[in-house]
Amino acid sequence: MPTALLAEDEPLLLAELKEALADLWPELAIVAETGDGAATLAALRQHAPDVAFLDINMPKATGLDVARMRPPGTAIVFLTAYGQHALDAFDVGAVDYLVKPLNRGRLLETIERLRCRLDQSATPAAQRAPAAAPVQAPRYLSWIQASVGSMVRVITVDEVIFFQSDAKYTKVATSQVEALIRVPVKDLAAQLDPEEFIQISRGAIVNRRRIEAIYRREGQVEIRLKGRPEVLQVSAGFQSQPALRQM
Repeated sequence: MPTALLAEDEPLLLAELKEALADLWPELAIVAETGDGAATLAALRQHAPDVAFLDINMPKATGLDVARMRPPGTAIVFLTAYGQHALDAFDVGAVDYLVKPLNRGRLLETIERLRCRLDQSATPAAQRAPAAAPVQAPRYLSWIQASVGSMVRVITVDEVIFFQSDAKYTKVATSQVEALIRVPVKDLAAQLDPEEFIQISRGAIVNRRRIEAIYRREGQVEIRLKGRPEVLQVSAGFQSQPALRQM
């Protein structure tokens, strides 16, 4: 049974997180609940849980400070109302970074990521297939920092429905927000996992899992996406891609 520690100094948010975890990950056992950094560190050392959900801004010691001193093997998920700590969070090896208010869809994605990590850790080395030769897997983007008005928001690529050129910027569209980044679409294409994203024109890339329907008529191809009202055009030069033809 996987175990977890919850560190949150706001009782209402702690209760919301516990309820969401009970619904989405019922086999998870909560072994400790803490409200400040010192108590969190002590509980981590006592219980050595599989996962720790840490608020970043806690009294006595921040979540970042606690993460740096965590026991080996404890996966970290940060929760915060602010996005400016994202780089520091991933520098200390966080599995994910959730921005408050808590979104259950995003939390479920985090849980799936944690389950995969725990399953791999639980598999005895003798049962794992031996690697023939070490191959460096390509590193694709897992999250981006994008501007939403005057705020900088951390968005995981799993949330993105499509990227689209917008004047000097690139629009990042999710089911909840539209944000802007300065990276052009042509550069983004090389940084995204081709198993997850497909370029449909010089100015647009879509999340393959978010495609709801593809319409083909008189040489035109259009894509309708889940969670967005737009219908995007597939340029003629991109219509013959195997990924599109198989759908």
